[in-house]
Amino acid sequence: MTVIFTGSEIVGLGIQIERNGKDFYETLAAQSKNGAAIKLFKYLAGEEEKHIAAFEKILSTTEKYEPAESYQGEYSSYMKALAGECVFTKKDTGKETAKKTKTDKEAVEIGIIFEKDSIIFYEGIKKVVPEYDHKIINALISQEQAHLTQLIDLKTKL
Repeated sequence: MTVIFTGSEIVGLGIQIERNGKDFYETLAAQSKNGAAIKLFKYLAGEEEKHIAAFEKILSTTEKYEPAESYQGEYSSYMKALAGECVFTKKDTGKETAKKTKTDKEAVEIGIIFEKDSIIFYEGIKKVVPEYDHKIINALISQEQAHLTQLIDLKTKL
């Protein structure tokens, strides 16, 4: 049985990723004892909330949009593979993952993976949303890249 994602389903996965990211960073902020880590985790949780709103806006325009493909099912197969690899596409994994972390350094390392996965996933989303939404997706990617840099900087300080 072939799983086919519509554009709206893929954007919905983006929303789920951001919700899990928000939960992840909020939980880490509550668990941490390091002031710099707490500050960054709270900031990143707030940023994920903004990304949820951006994706919800995009969601209203993606219902009927179909990406160009070289062969039928090409894009849905690609996104299925990406979504399967991304730790934060499954509901409630953000909070569960954060609770399992033992140190701030481990938490930051998971955050780095999350931000990298998000960037790759969002690059893929650009193929299923209308071109006029690419500006929003590109802005989200730039923000995720900045978050990645902030996490890497924090990792060197821990």
